[in-house]
Amino acid sequence: MTKRILITGAASGIGRYVAEHLGKQGHEILLTDLDGERAKAEAEQLQQQGVRAQGLALNVAELASLGDFIARQPTIDVLINNAGVQYVERLDDYPLDKWQLLQDVLLNGPAMLTKAVLPAMREQNFGRIINIGSIHAQVASKYKSAYVSAKHGLIGLGKVLALETGDVDITVNTICPAYVKTPLVESQIASQAKQHGITEQEVIDTIMLAPMPKKAFIGLDEIAHTVDFLLADAARNITAQAIALDGGWTAQ
Repeated sequence: MTKRILITGAASGIGRYVAEHLGKQGHEILLTDLDGERAKAEAEQLQQQGVRAQGLALNVAELASLGDFIARQPTIDVLINNAGVQYVERLDDYPLDKWQLLQDVLLNGPAMLTKAVLPAMREQNFGRIINIGSIHAQVASKYKSAYVSAKHGLIGLGKVLALETGDVDITVNTICPAYVKTPLVESQIASQAKQHGITEQEVIDTIMLAPMPKKAFIGLDEIAHTVDFLLADAARNITAQAIALDGGWTAQ
């Protein structure tokens, strides 16, 4: 059965890949992104491949506008909270505006979008909320206090919502991948190489992949496959879970 799926941060990276993956299965995809023009362009590319796709501008950090945005849409069957942002600094020097931005994009926005889609999901007795978390929703790294705090919060949010939606066919889960080579991570690699005075490959080997037994970036296909799994009817009782795609990182 095809579904109407809203994906945030869908103009590039994980969101764009998952949009195409799900669209080619026949689902109707609403690509949203802070860069509305890019979202529209990516949606048009998918339309040329026969995908039912629409691209719209959406700033998930503008919390007061999210309810109105959802009210203008037909019922959303699946919400994938994927939009991301990063800022790396020790807490002593962390700018307040950056801290607030990360909380709004990574936690408050997903919470308010979920709040907005839940009434219609309840009415139709079906809904899937999938949060794209991070390995940093389960473990910590230095200089990422805002990011780690927000991503840990996503898991807590999912647990609470699972309790609150236990009476209907709605599930809420968080996918927690280790590093994925998205534009966001590529920029982190370059930034850390400059900061530490080492090569980008050394950043990959000695910082990013060092804690991971398999020493590999997580593939976009792995995330898309996990989304498929959570959308399946046979996963209807899998809720409140944090699913780690981490190559063994959290085993330590």
